[in-house]
Amino acid sequence: MRYKLANGQFIGAGQAFTWNEIQYPSNWIELSTDEEKAAIGIVTVQEQQRPDDAYYLVTSNDDGSFSAIEKPMNDGDEYIDARGVTRKPQGLKSLSIEKVKMTANALLAQTDWMVIRKAERDVAIPAEVVAKRAAIVAECTRLETAIAGCADVPALIAVVGSQNWSE
Repeated sequence: MRYKLANGQFIGAGQAFTWNEIQYPSNWIELSTDEEKAAIGIVTVQEQQRPDDAYYLVTSNDDGSFSAIEKPMNDGDEYIDARGVTRKPQGLKSLSIEKVKMTANALLAQTDWMVIRKAERDVAIPAEVVAKRAAIVAECTRLETAIAGCADVPALIAVVGSQNWSE
């Protein structure tokens, strides 16, 4: 929690400070009552929730607030770095689709052996496994399409939060 002195200075809990030529120890904020803080003009500052660093470039401000800039949604242009390696920065859409595919692959990997067994020895795959695999593939496809259609970061956050992988 942060506090603001009457002169506009911000202090944090556990921080010593000087006010009106009086030095206050680092534990004064924790030990003082709200009335004692108010008597010398200390106001509690309600800190806002930090934006998600996965989607925003976040800077902490002195007043406990945050400045946030959305990361790019789409992939950047190719460039050659200082070592001569061609690079192409991935945007949030590509990164999100990559994570969705990784999740789907991890879920499918649990039953891949049954598909291999079917291909190699013609042993039937149980119907519930076939249905589960189809549901995983369908959810992956749904999410990829929805992510590709997102116009901004809040829409992307909503889509990513709507994942519904079958158990």
